Amino acid sequence: MLTSVIVSVIAGAICILLAVLYKKSAGVSVAFGSIGVVLLIYGGFTYGSMYPVAYIETFDTGNKLQVQYPITKVQVLSPVDGDVVKCRILSMGVYPESHTKDIWVLLRPSDEKYYPQSDHTNTSYKEGGRWQVVTRFGGDQGESYDLFVYEANVEASRFFTETIAKWKAADDYVGLEVDELPTGAVEIDRIQVTLENTCRGIH
Repeated sequence: MLTSVIVSVIAGAICILLAVLYKKSAGVSVAFGSIGVVLLIYGGFTYGSMYPVAYIETFDTGNKLQVQYPITKVQVLSPVDGDVVKCRILSMGVYPESHTKDIWVLLRPSDEKYYPQSDHTNTSYKEGGRWQVVTRFGGDQGESYDLFVYEANVEASRFFTETIAKWKAADDYVGLEVDELPTGAVEIDRIQVTLENTCRGIH
């Protein structure tokens, strides 16, 4: 399929070049030009359908704490307790080199349910002693959220991943009751933040 797209684009370019260079007949020149444009449009449209441009999610960052050295435990650097946050922020922190468990951020809005956060990696991204995850809020301006940081074993991490996949497939993010949280997930920190704007309907 990709080969035919490339051939269409090349053929279109050649036709347009011939249309520009062919001086003997205006009719033939216009015909070559028209064919070339059609082939280029077809090739571009087909390539775009095969390889759509990825959606790039934008996000903000909250205030940030200084790292406390030596790093002996998972630390949350941003947002900080009491922050007023945007609808999408990057939660981030650090972890010691010996730390091997997954790190998850869970939000608890006023409905008292828990909402695990993920991006394309499904867990918080970890590399070189730092972790981060895009955190999405969906409440009203001025609403307070508890932001929890959990470390999870393999089973708990799989549960969160599968839960998010089910919610996404159903387009219904119902939240988890506290007794539904897996035993392999252990709370290691929590802070409270407040929404700067109304974020309902924003995903």
